[in-house]
Amino acid sequence: MLKAKLHQARVTHSMTDQEGACAIDGNLLDMAGLREYEQVHIYNLESGKRFITYVVRGEEGSNIISVNSADAHKTRVGDRIVICAYGYLKDKDLDGFKPRMLYLNTDNTVSHTSNSIPVKSS
Repeated sequence: MLKAKLHQARVTHSMTDQEGACAIDGNLLDMAGLREYEQVHIYNLESGKRFITYVVRGEEGSNIISVNSADAHKTRVGDRIVICAYGYLKDKDLDGFKPRMLYLNTDNTVSHTSNSIPVKSS
């Protein structure tokens, strides 16, 4: 199940020489319910590239989204990305479960939150 999503986060750093996977502002981690070293899937809205990595805690209030190490080759500074975390739930825990979704502005501040995705018809 989708546990959490940061929608349209902007890459602030993309560093091949930095250890760690994806540094995310600690405030965003807390709001999304993400934990340091948790596995995340990242979808690059600019290039269509997808990859799996893990989270490291960035400085609170920094608005940092830093894609590091080998994964830095899959993003550029300014790219819009979607960061998703998934989890396994037991059937008894599915009733009433809703993911935490943060929708971000271009500066990685939170525009709004939701726990459902509106379905759009054409």
